[in-house]
Amino acid sequence: MNTAEQLEQSEKYEEAYAEYKKMLMHKPDDVDLLTRMAHVALIIGNKSEAKQIYARILEVDPSNIMAHEQLLDLFVDEDKFKYYLLRGNMHALQQQMSYANSDYKKAISHAKDAQEALPARYLHAGLCEGQGKYQEAIDEYLRIAEDDDKNAMVYVKLAELYEKTEGIISAIQTLERGKRDNGFTEYDEVLAGLYIRNSQPEKALAITKNELTKARALFDMGDNDKGYEVLMSVKSKYEQEHTFHSLLAQYYFQKNMYEEAFNEIDEFEKLAPNSPLIYQMRALIYEQKGDSFNEHVNWGKYNILRNDKDVALNEYMTAYRFNSKNADLIETIASLLESEGDKTKAAEFYERLADVDPKNTNALEKLTEFRISIGDKYGALDYMEKLKELDPRNQYVEANYEKLKNGGSFGGDGLLSIFKNIFGRRMR
Repeated sequence: MNTAEQLEQSEKYEEAYAEYKKMLMHKPDDVDLLTRMAHVALIIGNKSEAKQIYARILEVDPSNIMAHEQLLDLFVDEDKFKYYLLRGNMHALQQQMSYANSDYKKAISHAKDAQEALPARYLHAGLCEGQGKYQEAIDEYLRIAEDDDKNAMVYVKLAELYEKTEGIISAIQTLERGKRDNGFTEYDEVLAGLYIRNSQPEKALAITKNELTKARALFDMGDNDKGYEVLMSVKSKYEQEHTFHSLLAQYYFQKNMYEEAFNEIDEFEKLAPNSPLIYQMRALIYEQKGDSFNEHVNWGKYNILRNDKDVALNEYMTAYRFNSKNADLIETIASLLESEGDKTKAAEFYERLADVDPKNTNALEKLTEFRISIGDKYGALDYMEKLKELDPRNQYVEANYEKLKNGGSFGGDGLLSIFKNIFGRRMR
């Protein structure tokens, strides 16, 4: 036990506090030390220092509930603004968002002026945005913009929210207003990006300082050669960034140099392997080449990554019309149908897969399972026999073949045991 703790146990609180203060010089971020010191400060009636110490604890450990509770006790009667602000933070930490929202509103109402209210307004706006209450967040950020007119990022937040609620044009108008009325230039690159997405490359080119954005604007304006010059001038700076390769792919695509475009997409994929843009770019190239099968396969992959499974399935089905013998595509369709709960349709495609690729063990397992699920023991056994012939040591075969062969009549205990064995993971 150190000297400070000994003094505290002996109720020599003034001396203990002085000793803790010395120790704090060497351990300014020690939460346990800060907590002991704050406790002693309260005992000796030094509320002012106790507040500072508990505030310091929250700087080091923002989720410290004890420090929040102690500060709430200290501020409850003397400063309602800080009290409700702290209570809102504590409720937010405890995931009690409706209480936090209410507390932030009360903090705003108890602020002595607009400037003091700003921290509560920012927290309230951010909380509303996180809860999907976009209009309430917009209203709060608009009030903030009036009282914190030097903060350009308020307009960026407003633009983000307007894009979600009203569209990209409203987002652009918001940033343009901040630029016009307040002279903000801090978000020029954000505005340039919105101009690009809104098919206004000339405006993007006029304000951007980023070479990649300049190249993109030039490509979109049809000035491919000049855009290519810009890219090549900064190749060493950006060649490890995926955007560089997507822009080169765009250049080659617009020059009808499709193999070169594919090569750049491959480089892009190495740097951003999960980007839907990979498949969007490939789909567009295959469309230009007149390869409808690969065009729709890639649109399918694009929509899978965007988690739009219905659209993806439509694209894969369209691709299937152009090539009904591609085993990978058939298996993809079957798996997607199965994940969407359409077991019967999935089985149809697993049957087609087994026809196209008779050695596909996954198709045979799936068909065995399906036949059992509809009570067709003999059909299931037929698929199981094929599976056993292909791969006698297959774990699925070893676990289920004898039970299926000796399962007895439909609905009997033997068949029930097969169900439990095959579908056990689903029945638990």
